[in-house]
Amino acid sequence: MSIDKDTAARVAKLARIRVADEALPALAEEFNTILGFIEQLNEVDVEGIEPMTSVTPQRLKRRKDIVTDGDIQEQVLANAPDSREGFFVVPKVVE
Repeated sequence: MSIDKDTAARVAKLARIRVADEALPALAEEFNTILGFIEQLNEVDVEGIEPMTSVTPQRLKRRKDIVTDGDIQEQVLANAPDSREGFFVVPKVVE
């Protein structure tokens, strides 16, 4: 698959990225390079390979799942710019 200048412009528009017309050929070439790398990766045989998150085996750190009573409403609202009746007050954004 090859990306041309028009396709690069469409991708930039969909991504809401403003790209100058003179930069579109270079962007199309970068896209083609990326697609080339992806084609190389597709050639690798990964049959029977387990997915991993690190090159060294590690267990994820976990905390104990302890139920607490909470009851720290004052501490939570302490840094709020405005609070009333135990709730955050935010500016009205919908009429």
